[in-house]
Amino acid sequence: MQATAIWLRACFTGAVPTQVVLESGVPEGELTPAAVLVPLVARESGITVLLTQRTAHLRDHAGQVSFPGGRSEESDPHPEATALREAAEEVGLDPRQVEILGRLPEYRTGTGFSVTPVVGLVHPPLDLKLDDFEVAEVFEPPLAFLLDRANHQRHKLEIRGALREYWAMPWQGYYIWGATAGMLVSLVDFLEQGGPPSAHPSLTGGELD
Repeated sequence: MQATAIWLRACFTGAVPTQVVLESGVPEGELTPAAVLVPLVARESGITVLLTQRTAHLRDHAGQVSFPGGRSEESDPHPEATALREAAEEVGLDPRQVEILGRLPEYRTGTGFSVTPVVGLVHPPLDLKLDDFEVAEVFEPPLAFLLDRANHQRHKLEIRGALREYWAMPWQGYYIWGATAGMLVSLVDFLEQGGPPSAHPSLTGGELD
C-alpha cells in the first residue's frame, strides 16, 4: 500500500469512525479520557511515522515505544487539542505544522484509559525539542513498512496468570508493540478500506498498553 498526502486526505474526508477497540481486561466503570497524536510526517522520500521511545525511569510504560499523547485536561476542548498539546510538550512539535486529518476508533486499554487516536499530517522541517524526563528519543519508521501486514506479528504473554495477545512490529532495533502497534493496525484497517474500519476480529484479542 503506497501512501501519499493526497491519498491520506481523501481517505479521511468525511470519515467518522464509530467502532471501539478493546484490550483484554478493560476495567468496568468510567475510563480516563486520553488522546494521542499519530504523526504522519510528509518527507520528500515518503511518509514516515514519528514515534517516541520513553525514558527508562518512568513509572508507567518505561522504555516503551509510543505516540505523543496523554490524558485529557479540563482545559482541552476536544481530543485534537489534547493530542496537539501533548505532542508540543513531549517533543516540541509545533501545532501549526500539523494538519489534522481525522480520528481512528476509540482505543480502550486494560489500564483504564479511553484513548482517541488523532491522525495528523506533519509538514517539515521539524525543530523538535524533547522533554528529557519523558522522552529518550524519537524515530521515524516508514509508513509503508507499518502498512505491510507481513511486518505485523502476533505474540502472547502471560500476565498475572492470564494469557494476553498483542501486536508487535519490530523495526531496526525498535520494538513497537501493545497499544501503539494496535492503533497502527487500526490505521491499516482504516486505510485499506479508504474510510472507517469495520469491526476487525484481530483487534479484539486484547492489546497490551
